[in-house]
Amino acid sequence: MRLSQFHLATVKEVPADAEIASHQLMLRAGMIRRLASGLYTWSPLGLRVLRKVESVVREEMDRAGAIEMLMPTIQPRELWEETGRWAKFGPQLLKIKDRKEQEFCYAPTAEEVITDYARNELNSYKQLPVNFYQIQTKFRDEIRPRFGVMRAREFLMKDAYSFHLTADSLAATYQAMYDAYSRIFTRLGLRFRAVQADTGAIGGNASHEFQVLADSGEDAIAFSDGSDYAANIEKAEALAPDAARPAPGAELRRVDTPSQKTIEEVSAFLKVSPAQCVKTLLVKGRDGLVALCLRGDHELNEIKAGKLAELPDEFALASEEDILAATGTRPGFIGPAGLPGAIPVIVDRSAAMLADFVCGGNQDGTHHTGANWERDARITRIEDLRQVVEGDPSPDGHGTLHLARGIEVGHVFQLGSRYAEALEATVLDDQGKAQVMLMGCYGIGISRIVAAAIEQCHDDAGIVWPESMAPWRIAVCVINPKGNPEIAAAAESLYSELASRGIETVLDDRGLRPGAMFADMELIGVPHRVVVSERGLAAGTLEYRARNEAESRAVTRDELLGLLG
Repeated sequence: MRLSQFHLATVKEVPADAEIASHQLMLRAGMIRRLASGLYTWSPLGLRVLRKVESVVREEMDRAGAIEMLMPTIQPRELWEETGRWAKFGPQLLKIKDRKEQEFCYAPTAEEVITDYARNELNSYKQLPVNFYQIQTKFRDEIRPRFGVMRAREFLMKDAYSFHLTADSLAATYQAMYDAYSRIFTRLGLRFRAVQADTGAIGGNASHEFQVLADSGEDAIAFSDGSDYAANIEKAEALAPDAARPAPGAELRRVDTPSQKTIEEVSAFLKVSPAQCVKTLLVKGRDGLVALCLRGDHELNEIKAGKLAELPDEFALASEEDILAATGTRPGFIGPAGLPGAIPVIVDRSAAMLADFVCGGNQDGTHHTGANWERDARITRIEDLRQVVEGDPSPDGHGTLHLARGIEVGHVFQLGSRYAEALEATVLDDQGKAQVMLMGCYGIGISRIVAAAIEQCHDDAGIVWPESMAPWRIAVCVINPKGNPEIAAAAESLYSELASRGIETVLDDRGLRPGAMFADMELIGVPHRVVVSERGLAAGTLEYRARNEAESRAVTRDELLGLLG
């Protein structure tokens, strides 16, 4: 590729609305251009990178035995009604009508369509297992699109769905997809972790996320320093303390805390550690309010809490009006000691081990000190309710937990029979009896991978692509090609030889000054750069620099070819 014949449009200024490195650098490098909120045009440069990712994904999916197909992006309402998700999916579902007033949605995912396809195409156990995949555009109407293509409304995704007669067959394909994903992200040169995850809105029985490690990541992950255990912080279990709860040693006392409502304010006022306080959250339950009690220095994990039998599908804190009506007390002064008996009290494992603790006094402007479970405050049930923290014991019993930030780029699920049952997708087994198929679901955010890679691989000068994702592997930069025909000829000769060896090469023949030319190559992240100049030509050498190295060095043509393999 000759840059004089390519559209490369870099800019120096950092766009004002770009908050994270990947968004800034993709705009500066000219990889994307904003069309509307959450909608981006991929330039020729950006598309080269996107296609590199897509190629690796396709190769590994094919290697794992998946079969490629293509499904529509526009899906009829009727299918979504069969699974109950037309209303349940929420405002992220972009609903549209055709000229006949028939309703459709722009696909945010494809469970309904693939299951409809399977129920019409598959009729015998002899056709199973089978794993279909596609690489297709998706649309989710994000309430706040941000971070460029990291959280865009339209995005490119690889989604795969497998169909099975038995749980063992599903587990085998799930493992094959897990292994394929590990190969994909390894080949793409990314530092990543596969972590246990909640199944979320997709549903299912088992789930792993693949997280690219980056300080800017939206997700928190927990991993053990003594084993390969790793989980999304929403999923990571917080074990109960080993020690038994101490016996009560203090009497229950009510103290005035006229303006102290938060744990920080109360603990500072009473000169106690937040870890010796209990905070009580009142949430909306199926049959009234429910109290969730945690240690003052811990945070509620809403995903864990949302699975409690007492709570409805949608987790929601109680309003101030609801709290006042049920307790006669305003938020900030609620505690388990003396709470009305109609309110279940579900206590986190760590909070349940406290004795002589501080909690709300259930009277405005007061708190209790010296409170104790069973004696002063009842426990309906003890559960794991909190987020894990740095230094917690690993749930698998090996090592302690550490926290890191990650960007989710892949997710695998064992869906089970949820969608097949809803859509009556069955096959005949070896006895001629109709059996509902089991399903697996495996997604990769292809456009998101591009942004995640930049978050992990960049410096002050620009992008530092892993070689497998770079738009070109090497740039041949020509200094003053119009002023010296010999330089232009030498550059052309090198460019042709590299290309003939199958090395993706771009020839920067635009005639820019060296500083501007080198800045562009660093910004767009080409892994290798070689300069053809008059001085080098006289010395019989080329000036070579790897993108991840600080200095250039002189090499011969043969040495350069040896470096590139």
